[in-house]
Amino acid sequence: MEICRVNNSRTMKHYNDLGTFSKDIGIDAPEHPLFSITFGHKSNGGIDDIVFTAGFYIISFQKFISGSITYGKKDFDHARGKLIFFKPNQTVTFKNVKSEDDCFLILIKEDFLAGTNLHKEIREYGYFDYETNEALYLSPSEEDTIWILVNIMHQELHNNTDVYSKSIHLSHLRTFLTYAQRFYKRQFINRIETSGAYANRFQQLIEAYYKENEFLEKGLPTVAYMADKLNVSPRYLSDLLKQETGKTAIELIHIHLIKEAKNLLTDGKMNISEISFSLGFENPNYFARLFKKEVGIPPNIYRNEQLN
Repeated sequence: MEICRVNNSRTMKHYNDLGTFSKDIGIDAPEHPLFSITFGHKSNGGIDDIVFTAGFYIISFQKFISGSITYGKKDFDHARGKLIFFKPNQTVTFKNVKSEDDCFLILIKEDFLAGTNLHKEIREYGYFDYETNEALYLSPSEEDTIWILVNIMHQELHNNTDVYSKSIHLSHLRTFLTYAQRFYKRQFINRIETSGAYANRFQQLIEAYYKENEFLEKGLPTVAYMADKLNVSPRYLSDLLKQETGKTAIELIHIHLIKEAKNLLTDGKMNISEISFSLGFENPNYFARLFKKEVGIPPNIYRNEQLN
């Protein structure tokens, strides 16, 4: 499969329709203008430097020999065969990429999903927001399952269209995406086992954030900050922590803030405003709202109860 070639200035190109994109990357025109599945095979060629955005979802299975892929701001780890998920209108960069073995490319316009439950559901699959070292690496049995589903979808696309066609397409696509979610759960478990407990590292980062007075310059710790320190994307970190602890990254940050706030309120040496600023809140009212949401009562009432 060959992506369109651009000059050395790496001019950005945006694709709105599947046909133009397919033509530029050297594959057959799609059978359906809103939903396409294309197979590719081993080639001695590669992909020159290209930078593009697309107004549709892209799902790609490739086995890479060399080169780099940047999605958003960071490079993908592509040491072996994997699934990559691109959401609409995100910047994608391919640089000197060479791949081998069978591969496939799925293109999905949002118009194809309009008016269906999947239109909302697809946005809830976090892997479309993953950035770096986060592609889905498939085991042999998982790869077999994915190929079975893709072949079924491809066959259905080439059947004569009837009143059942779209619902069948959507059903197969939902099954495909659900399996991808299942396989990511397995990858999270494996990553935790090989890299250690992320929750502990996450907690250590939060404690260091306050110990080193980062909050004085940056304010409240953010998921983006923690993810960058752990070299993962924010959505991937939240999903990973959810798998490990049952809590998302922002929930764990809030738990830490409330725990520290309770300690300071019980100590009684600072007023509410001083406590909020010491934790990195710019506005004491925001602190009070968060505290009441998490604890059930305002911080001043909590302090009075504890001191009494």
